[in-house]
Amino acid sequence: MGRALRADAERSVRAILEAAERVLTEDAGASMEQIAEAAGLTRITVHRRFANRQSLLEALALSAKQQLIDAFTEARPDSAPALVALYRVTANVLRVKSTWQFALSHATAHTSATAELWDHINTCILELLTRAQNEGLLAPDIDLTWTRQVYYALLNEALTRSDTDQAVVAQDPDAMATLVIDTLLHGAGPHH
Repeated sequence: MGRALRADAERSVRAILEAAERVLTEDAGASMEQIAEAAGLTRITVHRRFANRQSLLEALALSAKQQLIDAFTEARPDSAPALVALYRVTANVLRVKSTWQFALSHATAHTSATAELWDHINTCILELLTRAQNEGLLAPDIDLTWTRQVYYALLNEALTRSDTDQAVVAQDPDAMATLVIDTLLHGAGPHH
């Protein structure tokens, strides 16, 4: 019986977080009651899981960042050449970022736990870029910290540029990953 309750609680939390992402994307000031309604749950159930709005925002940010780490891990970047790994990681990250845009951009939800996850993400990306450099994809003297920032900017641009329909990214993250990686590796110059 305890397992059924635990599974039910996990489903409730997942439903609340998914509803919060949808509702808060539309209206960042939405109430806990609006989130509960979108989740198909009572306000009391939401408050049982999250004491207040801030705890919900923190859980939302933590969940989204953990999903970024999971997306990175699922790409199995160590099992392929760096170029293939960059494409896999980028496509997976774009999938997560397109689904959890509010959670990943909401500044007030950053805590020491989310900062720790973000540090882990930064380290993983830097390690992948180091492999890319060692395999000759990036110049040997390039600043990898700067390159990581450029990579992040390209990811964000892929998700937010005005001439890109958000649905395109969600439907074809592989095509957007190709655009991001080609731009990162070749800029606007001709491909050789």
